[in-house]
Amino acid sequence: MLYQFFICFVAGIGAGLGTGFAGMSAAAVISPMLITFLDVPAYSAVGIALASDVLASAVSAYTYGRSQNLDVKNGLIMMATVLCFTLVGSWISSLVPGTAMGGFSVFMTLLLGIKFIVRPVMTTKEKMGTVSGGKRAVQSILCGMLVGFICGFVGAGGGMMMLLILTSVLGYELKTAVGTSVFIMTFTALTGAVSHFAIGGAPDPGVLLFCVLSTLLWARIAAKFANRAAPAVLNRATGVVLTVLGASILAVNYL
Repeated sequence: MLYQFFICFVAGIGAGLGTGFAGMSAAAVISPMLITFLDVPAYSAVGIALASDVLASAVSAYTYGRSQNLDVKNGLIMMATVLCFTLVGSWISSLVPGTAMGGFSVFMTLLLGIKFIVRPVMTTKEKMGTVSGGKRAVQSILCGMLVGFICGFVGAGGGMMMLLILTSVLGYELKTAVGTSVFIMTFTALTGAVSHFAIGGAPDPGVLLFCVLSTLLWARIAAKFANRAAPAVLNRATGVVLTVLGASILAVNYL
């Protein structure tokens, strides 16, 4: 039991920091940890990770929202599309061998971390306001289709894809991008977790509880720090967290 608690706690630290800093889905960290060290089936591990994401993303979204770093209107547009395609991705992932799940998101986590260090996002809220609402709405729908499918399929790609799209395609400044990302992920993670458990059955309650609580704690800590940090500092911190998490997960998976 102590070993199980330790693995869940460590996984929650990485998942919570990734969620609070960068809107990253907990599955990028929790899934490989549970699969490697606790022999949890891959599909069930993704479900546990998505369930851990729900409260962690919700408390992060609340923290970003209080600091006015959340775009609810466009977030709702993207969320509606993402939710539909998360169900599709989750169903298809149940038909795929477990070893094929999550690899994409691990590499994406590492590359996105390096990107934030080398080329930080310094867009301002004023510059965000120059983009027309109609154009952003159409982009949100199209991008939401892709993000939702990836989130449901691998459980961990959604958060990273949303952060990349919100900053690079939709032109969000970093804090608003992360706030909007965790807002959307609250609902996509809930949808993904419910569909995973409905298809694959209930997970180990102890593992689920430990992962949820640890991820929630560290997501709250990271989100509070992120909203107080200067843009340059937040870019570096986000980049370092993602790079370390990506490298660590690759080491766990392949070494």
